[in-house]
Amino acid sequence: MTTLTSPSPARFRDLIAAEWIKTRSLRSTWWTIALVGLFVIGSAAVAALADSHNLAAARTTPSGPADFRPFDAFPQPGYMTLMLVAGSVGAITVVSEYSSGLIRTTTVAVPARGSVILAKATVVAALWMAVGTVVATGSFLVSQAILDAQHAGVSITHPGVPRALVASALLAPVCALIGLGLGVLIRHSAATMATCAFTLLMLPTVFSQSKRWSADVNHTMVVAAWQRLVQNWAPEPGSRMFSATVPGSWTVYGLWPLIAVVVAVLVVRGRDV
Repeated sequence: MTTLTSPSPARFRDLIAAEWIKTRSLRSTWWTIALVGLFVIGSAAVAALADSHNLAAARTTPSGPADFRPFDAFPQPGYMTLMLVAGSVGAITVVSEYSSGLIRTTTVAVPARGSVILAKATVVAALWMAVGTVVATGSFLVSQAILDAQHAGVSITHPGVPRALVASALLAPVCALIGLGLGVLIRHSAATMATCAFTLLMLPTVFSQSKRWSADVNHTMVVAAWQRLVQNWAPEPGSRMFSATVPGSWTVYGLWPLIAVVVAVLVVRGRDV
């Protein structure tokens, strides 16, 4: 007599391994990461070269220790591009399975849908944390090497640098997890990409910092939090512009991906595939 036994539930580490295999098998992901990395580091080189040329033309050299020039090391155009790409790739991690129908196979094999989403989020966060660290470190080192020609480069331990470096490295995984959450909610490629771009980059421009209520809304946006964390100068006393606080900006960094993942898990548990 043969006894049938039900398969044991998949362990979480097995789900992570499966998601990693899916991710690394996509060549387009690696090409995208390589291109955006080169673009961001190249943007830092261009910004530093422009600043270096300006210093040379003015024939001025720092009389004391050089000041940290955050938007040479971490240029806004480059990092806004990184935000968009990370958010889009994070969304594709989920949306591609919905569009291909693979998500049905996944949920049949692993009925615990929430665990599947958490495994995806873990792989996405780890991958983009590595990418963000490499890109942020590369941007800083390249820019400071260029500025050193005018004695304007600083070391990695210079005041303001560690915070800006960590904030820039974390920007990629934060945006990737937001994209993943939006992908679970929307499930359609074009709509998800458009929503991701609007949420991360366009929505913050609607709110100015000249009025308290508008500034408060602006400060809840990821890009505004990143800009404040990279900025190494305090608001001018008596300024009519309302600036975000550093602790508040770190809180924004933590809440956005946390809410995105929690909502994604709750949604995927409560609806049919």
